[in-house]
Amino acid sequence: MSTLLITGGAGFIGANFVAYWRRSRPADRIVILDALTYAGNFDSVAPLCDDHTCKFIRGDICDAAAVQALFRKYDFDVVAHFAAESHVDRSIYASQVFTRTNVQGTHVLLDAALTAWKSSFDGRRFHHISTDEVFGSLGPDATPWTELSRYDPKSPYAASKAASDFLVRSYAHTHGLPVTITNCSNNYGPYQFPEKLIPLMILNAVTGQKLPIYGDGGNIRDWLFVEDHCAAIALVLRQGRLGETYNIGGGRQIPNIEIVGLLCDEIDRRFAENQSMPARFPDCPAANGESTRALMTFVKDRPGHDRRYAICADKLAHELGFRADTNLADGLARTIDWYLANEAWWRRIQNGAHGDWIKLHYGVET
Repeated sequence: MSTLLITGGAGFIGANFVAYWRRSRPADRIVILDALTYAGNFDSVAPLCDDHTCKFIRGDICDAAAVQALFRKYDFDVVAHFAAESHVDRSIYASQVFTRTNVQGTHVLLDAALTAWKSSFDGRRFHHISTDEVFGSLGPDATPWTELSRYDPKSPYAASKAASDFLVRSYAHTHGLPVTITNCSNNYGPYQFPEKLIPLMILNAVTGQKLPIYGDGGNIRDWLFVEDHCAAIALVLRQGRLGETYNIGGGRQIPNIEIVGLLCDEIDRRFAENQSMPARFPDCPAANGESTRALMTFVKDRPGHDRRYAICADKLAHELGFRADTNLADGLARTIDWYLANEAWWRRIQNGAHGDWIKLHYGVET
């Protein structure tokens, strides 16, 4: 039995990981630490928390005294560090928050782990979740990034994650802290905050709002279903070599405009097959037999928008036998179904202050 600290466990990937770990290792004890900033949502993990095997604590990873107290109280075997500011658009306009959480917060956690585990590192593991965006932007014919690719971050978000990766590696090299790092491609799935591309498009489509597409829509991403990501992280935690970095990719590169088109077609199919949909969402074009593709709208590109991401996950496959197995069509269908089945969850976000931020930023009604 292990005791895990899961930072950012009420966020998108963190909440999915808590659920995954609870299913696969129900005897383990989990402590979720989350500041519940705009993208953290206690509703995402509330059904999993019981104060015995899964306890939620609202707190800031930059609060060194509070973090150190948690390490003393719970004697963690494993840290799964998800907590991060992660939205590129927000980092362009409020980069200080990203530096504080992603760099300073990671530093606080590393110091706390080092202090708590200094008598023995046996059975301990500090796992840091990072992103492929630290590598920058790929040309159309460039080979996908490997774990040895040069870091070349292009946004304040990516730069802050690169800095945190280097901090983690430095603690492994200097202090012998038992660490692993994973760099993932773009995630999608249940519980994702609706400022990100896929949930934004789903919710705008069903509510009849414009679907804002940056530039010409040709920016390419490698999409990873969040449950596959969680399975890969769990495997690295159990079997990954200490001090190593592993890339986790979805294995499917596709331009943003094609992703939006696939989502529109899936939503149209739901309306055609389910007679209750037009009554629930009368403003969607599909409620009147039209295509939601009519809502697609090109908007001014964001500054410094990376053109292409592509990640090579061969190391993870060769060493640990893992490749993502959710194909894109199935993952998108499951994601749409989740948002349709959890309207109360996203309506609370849309109707709150952060819904206003999304409207303001994207320049369209959402």
